[in-house]
Amino acid sequence: MKYWRILSSFLLAITICFSNMGNAWAFCGFYVSKADSKLYNQASQVVIARDGDRTILTMANDYQGDVKDFAIVVPVPVKIEKEQVKIGDPKVIERLDAFSAPRLVEYFDSNPCEPQVFYDRLPASAPLPAPAPIAREREGALGVTIEAKFNVGEYEILVLSAKQSDGLETWLKQNGYKLPRGASQLLQPYIKQKMKFFVAKVNLKEFDKSGSEFLRPLMIAYSSPKFMLPIRLGMMNSTNEQDLIVYVLSPKGQAEVTNYRTVKVPSGDEIPVYVKNEFGEFYKSMFQTSYNKEDKKVAFLEYAWNMSNCDPCSAEPLNEEELKKAGVFWLKPDASSQVFISRIHVRYTRDKFPEDLMFQETSNQESFQGRYVLRHAYTGETNCSAGREYRRGLKQRFEREAQTLAKLTGWNIRDIRKKLDLAEEASPPSDPFWKNIWGE
Repeated sequence: MKYWRILSSFLLAITICFSNMGNAWAFCGFYVSKADSKLYNQASQVVIARDGDRTILTMANDYQGDVKDFAIVVPVPVKIEKEQVKIGDPKVIERLDAFSAPRLVEYFDSNPCEPQVFYDRLPASAPLPAPAPIAREREGALGVTIEAKFNVGEYEILVLSAKQSDGLETWLKQNGYKLPRGASQLLQPYIKQKMKFFVAKVNLKEFDKSGSEFLRPLMIAYSSPKFMLPIRLGMMNSTNEQDLIVYVLSPKGQAEVTNYRTVKVPSGDEIPVYVKNEFGEFYKSMFQTSYNKEDKKVAFLEYAWNMSNCDPCSAEPLNEEELKKAGVFWLKPDASSQVFISRIHVRYTRDKFPEDLMFQETSNQESFQGRYVLRHAYTGETNCSAGREYRRGLKQRFEREAQTLAKLTGWNIRDIRKKLDLAEEASPPSDPFWKNIWGE
């Protein structure tokens, strides 16, 4: 059975089987590459479009086993009816990932011998234009009630309520679901909170009809004051670190985790130019180093921005049609300016994250992005005193960049210095010693 793959790829489920940066004007440079969710082999992605108590939750799935073995149980705060469930578009999640991913940018030093032109600021990108009766069963001896039963796309869905966790565990096992050990203990808190259980498995005939190679996301709409993700169930019988990337879409501003600290990933640092070819490995090492430094129990903010613009852009902002597919239900004309996206990255284990994630919306619209800078040295002729001073300072600059890279990633400083290749990259032959007095 493919239990562990589902555990790692569905954070909400029981397996049944990025220097300080200011406002938008402060950013510019040329976008180079991004560190998206593909860096992580087992990263779950969840989209939460929320306004007030109203939520549309999209659960992405990268399950790669036999689809007949796939099934999930998701605690939900209220009873869900068929019209509240929809099949999502995986391409929209890919777009959200690409738009909000931590990014690498590069600058090119100008000729130090030429007069410098300074600009107060560069304009941010302009806003983009807008693009049957339910079967029920009374509770039996096990205390389980089927509140709803219906099909949506390739999924067969049950909505259950239960009075006791061991009864729910027994019921699921009797109905062909195979739970990992310890399920009853973790189910109990949700039952005490009177939460419902959204149970989905794959209808093989409908899956074949869909023509899709992979299982598509499930979207659930509901109204509840509870703004949370039940991650504890996804850690059942797993001691491995798991990654969760949450895209919170709000009409107000940044979202944050309330029962764990939310901190910004390190950002704005200048790092050696050679990292351009190793950005994925750099970001993974940097994230792990930051994760360890924070004692492995914080949520990291990787991106926060109004959807109407970006600077620099790693992908175009989502248009109106895409935003609706992502669950944004409050759109009006000039849609993109009404959506603020927060990208929150959580790496967690059972011992460091003993509680489910609790979120809140805020009115903070400060822009932030995980952003790392490559600064190319000027390599042309520098026949002036300013140019010679510039050349003398390069070696120190490159050493600072090397030290920064080592601090961010934990990489060996000696290995970094070897890769810098200072002579080739930044120290072209200096002017003849007599040139500065002969003037030729």
